Amino acid sequence: MALEPLQSAMGERFINCGVAEQNMITVAAALSHEGLEPWTYTIAPFCYARAFEQIRNDVCIHGLPVKLLGNGGGYGYGVMGPTHHALEDYGILLTLPKMKVFVPAFTEDVKETVSSAGDFTGPAYIRLGRGEKPMGATVPDYAPWRLLLNGDAGVMIVVGPLAGPAWGALQDMSVSERPALWVVTELPIHANPPPPALVEMLKRTRRLVIVEEHVAQGGVGQQMCQWVMEGGIAVDHFRHLYAKGYPSGTYGSQAFLRAQSGLDPQNIAFEAKALTN
Repeated sequence: MALEPLQSAMGERFINCGVAEQNMITVAAALSHEGLEPWTYTIAPFCYARAFEQIRNDVCIHGLPVKLLGNGGGYGYGVMGPTHHALEDYGILLTLPKMKVFVPAFTEDVKETVSSAGDFTGPAYIRLGRGEKPMGATVPDYAPWRLLLNGDAGVMIVVGPLAGPAWGALQDMSVSERPALWVVTELPIHANPPPPALVEMLKRTRRLVIVEEHVAQGGVGQQMCQWVMEGGIAVDHFRHLYAKGYPSGTYGSQAFLRAQSGLDPQNIAFEAKALTN
């Protein structure tokens, strides 16, 4: 139902491949090979997990600029359960050659993200989620790295839509007791390194917290650890908040599942305050 306006606008250029994601990727690869610019769309777990072999063999090995739109990254589909969650998506896809990942943080980012992904000459995955900026907040202009809040207690890096809850959790803390809050929206880190201002903050404070709705393996936490070590940057305090699956064995809303992993605003604020202890 949600794609009917797009179908109307695209006309014969819109192809519904049905519940056949592997075939959809192969069709897109073929269209790309013929010089067209295919964009695919499905909910996130079926985008990367079901069709991984086709993404690897048909798209990435050939460096074809197929764009993969996955809706509902992380715990986005909440009560639908683990079959509908995408907790390891960008970690897996970034193992493939030439792949670039976009994780827009706010609704305002989507237009620029689509433009940037369209300009990218290789395959790209866009992980869509619900942006939740604090009420009345103004989102800075889109960039792969953005500073959302100044802070003197360290550096906190948040991936994609978790930026909103983190922003809300830290905004009422004083600058002296909170970390500088940065959001990253383009991966991998080695192809999109942190900006000089973030590096200066990290060298000065030596404290780093990473927050992401993704498992630890292959996530931004591990990518940043490697980047920091290769850069010879000393870090005395490192915390990684990540998706831990289903610690209680029960399912619920995205907010419930985030809280189960310590990705809720209360725990993010707790970890921020721990930087000054």
